[in-house]
Amino acid sequence: MQRGLRPHYVWRKSSFSGTDSNGCLEVSDGHVGVVPVRDSKFAGAGPVLHITRPAWAAFVRMAKAGV
Repeated sequence: MQRGLRPHYVWRKSSFSGTDSNGCLEVSDGHVGVVPVRDSKFAGAGPVLHITRPAWAAFVRMAKAGV
């Protein structure tokens, strides 16, 4: 990726997000090696975290287990 260019993100609300708009995570699929995540409150203006796929899988496992 060239400096200054942002990758193309197509966002979807995480299936673990609640119905209230204050607690939503959005994720973008189809990126090699990472899962981009952002807080929907700051859509377009806030930071994007790039989480490795293994770390994301561990997070989802723990969330499903209620940890």
